[in-house]
Amino acid sequence: MAESDATGTGVLGFHSLPVTDERETDLPVEGSLPAWLSGSLVRNGPGSFDAGEDTVDHWFDGLAMLTRYTFEEGCVRYANRFLRTDSYAAAQAGEFSGGFATGDSTLRERVWRLLRGDTYDNTNIIVERIGDEYLALTETPRWVSVDLTTLETRGDVEYDGPAANGQLFCAHLQYDPARDVHVTFEVEFGRQHQYHIFELPAPGEREVVASVPTERPSYMHSFALTPNYAVLTEFPFDVDPLAFLKPGRQGPFVEHFEWRPDAGTTVHLIDRETGAVRQTRTDPMFGFHHVNAFEDGGDVVFDVETLPDATAVSTLDLSTLRSGDLDAIAGRIDRYRVSNPGGNPTVERVQRFAEGTGLPTVSPAVRLEEHRFVYAQQTDQPVTAWPRRIVKLDTATNNQQIWEGPGGCSEPIFVPRPGGNSEDDGVVLTVTLDPVAERSVLVVLDGESFEERARAPLPHALPYDFHGRFFPELTLGAE
Repeated sequence: MAESDATGTGVLGFHSLPVTDERETDLPVEGSLPAWLSGSLVRNGPGSFDAGEDTVDHWFDGLAMLTRYTFEEGCVRYANRFLRTDSYAAAQAGEFSGGFATGDSTLRERVWRLLRGDTYDNTNIIVERIGDEYLALTETPRWVSVDLTTLETRGDVEYDGPAANGQLFCAHLQYDPARDVHVTFEVEFGRQHQYHIFELPAPGEREVVASVPTERPSYMHSFALTPNYAVLTEFPFDVDPLAFLKPGRQGPFVEHFEWRPDAGTTVHLIDRETGAVRQTRTDPMFGFHHVNAFEDGGDVVFDVETLPDATAVSTLDLSTLRSGDLDAIAGRIDRYRVSNPGGNPTVERVQRFAEGTGLPTVSPAVRLEEHRFVYAQQTDQPVTAWPRRIVKLDTATNNQQIWEGPGGCSEPIFVPRPGGNSEDDGVVLTVTLDPVAERSVLVVLDGESFEERARAPLPHALPYDFHGRFFPELTLGAE
């Protein structure tokens, strides 16, 4: 782990919020919120990078903190709270042993801990609702149940049953509204490494759709889903199985993965009804986030934010981010069309937007259907500073609408207007960091015009977080 920044601040968006700085307060609203906007935006991400006298080494390893913005009758109520997990307690005691890119142990030691159930619970990626339970998730199969009316940590939820079970978990669940089920996958390390694709009918329950053997497990942060297919995009950033047998090679978990462009990218298509698996191959690339997927005339189509290689993993280490000197390649949005997915598939890749993007999303109303609009951070190419622009990309016309904040912006979240007349009938929510006022600001953009409708300054400056979900059922009256 790195030594603490002498000032405790560094670049403002990568400072550590004091663990005592937990608030619940009404926010002043400047402008006008739409009368129909009701519910809560819940965001998840690192709230502190401190671990005793040291700091974690990577942005991905910051201690999980939830922020909640509840809208009702033109008002906004804000709250933030750290998750009280084993990782949080260890960090407070100066005993944080490591996560995605922090720590110093062999891959064999890491995997052995996973196999014996000693799983990392710093669930700082996202919060999802499964059944009646809200779960904070990360890339291990140890989920943390949370009460979103108080943001209190309720305890762990782990799967326990006879179905296939892995050690690495995809936290970016895909929801199928037609079947009312979440789908995801896990990676199992063993004599035969496998990807297990499964459905989650309820917390702690799973139904395995298929298991896909692999010679070298790949790092895949997300995947794509259509009504009939799950799509795993197996990037050539993977781990050598022989590393399990090598006791001497030490380092953070992710440093055991290697970039092998000659292997290309394998696209696995899994039939959700039969479990049949087909593969096709395309050029090497890397990516964190799939945007959306759908079916078109028998083809499977998915948009993904791609990078030319996996160097982005190392450029997001905390020392680089705090220096402010990023000099990294930004993502771009590409479209993949897979023909004959149930037979002998072929894939075509087309660039949709060459400009730098980050954390792309679509309206939840069009997931698993053909989408027209994509919302994302926009940045220069290459990246020289944290993205301070939000862009609305029109896949039909290639037009772009841009809003720029005073500082770095979070992932944009689209909230559709109930009974809306078009895909972009709604609002876009983002949180920007004002470096002059040294506080974060919730911003509400009109979905169609992309003009600012309202803003609500927070009482403090938040570190840059990861992902959010809007839950319309979480209102002030529900608290």
